[in-house]
Amino acid sequence: MTSYTQTMTRDSELGGGAAKAAVAAMIAALFAGSTALTPLYVIYKQAFGFSQITLTLVYAVYVVGNLAALLFFGRVSDVVGRRPAGLAAMAIAVVSALLFLLAENLAWLDIARILSGLGIGVGAGAGTAWLAELIEGKDKSRAAVIATSTNFIGLGVGALVSGLLAQYAPWPLRLTFAVYLVLLALVTLLIWRTQETVSRPGRFSDVSLRPRLSVPDDIRAQFVAPAVTGFGAMALVGFYAALAPSILAQQLHATNHAEAGGLFFELSMVAAVTIVGTTWLTSRSTMLAALVLMIPTVALIVAAQVYASMSLMIAATAVCGVAAALGYRGGLQVVNQIAPADRRAEVVSAFFICCFCGNALPVIGIGILSNLANATVASLAFAGMITVFSLVALGFGAKYAR
Repeated sequence: MTSYTQTMTRDSELGGGAAKAAVAAMIAALFAGSTALTPLYVIYKQAFGFSQITLTLVYAVYVVGNLAALLFFGRVSDVVGRRPAGLAAMAIAVVSALLFLLAENLAWLDIARILSGLGIGVGAGAGTAWLAELIEGKDKSRAAVIATSTNFIGLGVGALVSGLLAQYAPWPLRLTFAVYLVLLALVTLLIWRTQETVSRPGRFSDVSLRPRLSVPDDIRAQFVAPAVTGFGAMALVGFYAALAPSILAQQLHATNHAEAGGLFFELSMVAAVTIVGTTWLTSRSTMLAALVLMIPTVALIVAAQVYASMSLMIAATAVCGVAAALGYRGGLQVVNQIAPADRRAEVVSAFFICCFCGNALPVIGIGILSNLANATVASLAFAGMITVFSLVALGFGAKYAR
């Protein structure tokens, strides 16, 4: 009887292309939750009466969950299996969405954002490894391409749908998360049925919570360029995710929430297409191209604010999408190449720490400067920082090109 039940369970599992599609859907759905707030920040600011600095902190606190996932739960799916880790990530995302749905004050938003970051950190790591094991053959680079492109697709769709619902449907702060909960339920059912690829999974109690994070002395100089590239790429994404709706409303006089969601959707779709369409580029060329593109990106962002031009903002968003995609992929690939085989996980984790810091810290700085001066001065400071960082990273990248 037990054997029959196990056979029926295996037969009902999703395998092959369906399994890869389910895992990709999980990654996209998790990331969609992080940008569902992008068009809603302006509404929350009015409803809960908080400042621009507080808005940026609500965005940035998400990184606390990311860091917790990376430092303490990065290897959880290796121990317990991909499916249990994926289901745990989906459960965390459900709790986060429920908190957003029922949010009554700022504390609810902060807790929900932290949980969203935690769920994404656990689920993205498990999902990327799961895809690599589901892909037949020796070329596992497709797993990274699928994971990163669906990451951006999820980010874009989350922002777009949220913006459309906020603008054209009732209950803007509730309906978005009600719809999102339905999506999470459907994807969770798919993950429940998806083929496990870890042969002897253990228990959650077997997971070690000791963080491992370092960069060996002999590659630290080479690590500077990809680390700064990842920081800059995610800083640009964070700028759009947290602050673009406020800039559209206050300086470009575009108060339509769907436009705010559409702008981030543009960035994400350009990034996804760039990741898929530039796989032929070498990792170092990809990284250096991203660093070069970051400079015109921030120049266009400032020009769009100074001239209150939506056309310039759309152009800046397209260039930003290319720069973010190339920076994230190129930086990660270079880190994988320079890291010693026996310490690769530690070095890659250090790279992701740089990405997470880039996603959060500049956004907070811009919020503080916006309050002390104005949004244009804050954006100029941000542009100056990105330009200096890009030039420094280009110098290190050229010096250690071999």
